[in-house]
Amino acid sequence: MSFLANKRKRSIFVALASIVLAIAVLIGACAIYLGDYYKADAEAIAAFLPQGNTWKEEPNGSLVFEPDGATAGLIFYPGGKVEHAAYIPLMQACAEKGIFCIIAEMPFHLAVFDINAADGIQKEYPQIENWYIGGHSLGGSMAASYLEKHTDEYEGLILLGSYSTADLSDAELEVLSIYGSEDQVLNREKYKDNISHLPKDFKEIVLEGGCHAYFGIYGTQDGDGTPSISNSEQILRTAEYIAQMILSE
Repeated sequence: MSFLANKRKRSIFVALASIVLAIAVLIGACAIYLGDYYKADAEAIAAFLPQGNTWKEEPNGSLVFEPDGATAGLIFYPGGKVEHAAYIPLMQACAEKGIFCIIAEMPFHLAVFDINAADGIQKEYPQIENWYIGGHSLGGSMAASYLEKHTDEYEGLILLGSYSTADLSDAELEVLSIYGSEDQVLNREKYKDNISHLPKDFKEIVLEGGCHAYFGIYGTQDGDGTPSISNSEQILRTAEYIAQMILSE
């Protein structure tokens, strides 16, 4: 075999080895990124809910809160890279006010991988007459994107530390947007830029002293501001505002 042929084979081998190495590095980086997420603080949640578990877990991982006689329901998408169980206190607080609630479990804790998580839920619970959808942070944005093609199936949208990139401005929907005054994770410029995507009569509430992470219970979030209210206070106040909208009729 000639020198040139050997050289060509070596070049091909080096190129293939480089590609394989690059793919391996990429897969490793993705695995590290997706495996690093905010876990629900089980101890703090237990302290918040001394009465114990009042929900059930579905085979698909969703958590269901079903108060007696509920006729209004909320499907909730968790924040990006946050374990869905972190929102148990918020949904439990809503359920105690009479709202049927479901927290969707997302692949790799990212709602962007399952925007259609709400599909089929309404048919499973025909006793619920009025449905709402919402979420925290990335989850809220993905819930809004889902709602864009299902506006006739829902009464409204709830955004917690979030905004809608989907244009819902002409939809006949109730929209509630809540964020904390100390939230340093929410991109305020994008929030303002996307307000035009919401109906003109949407309701905005700024929780004084609230932060980005305190809609759930999962500890401190990187880049967030310093709250001046407790985690439980932010959750209880948020549940109150949600109930005021959903149960107002």
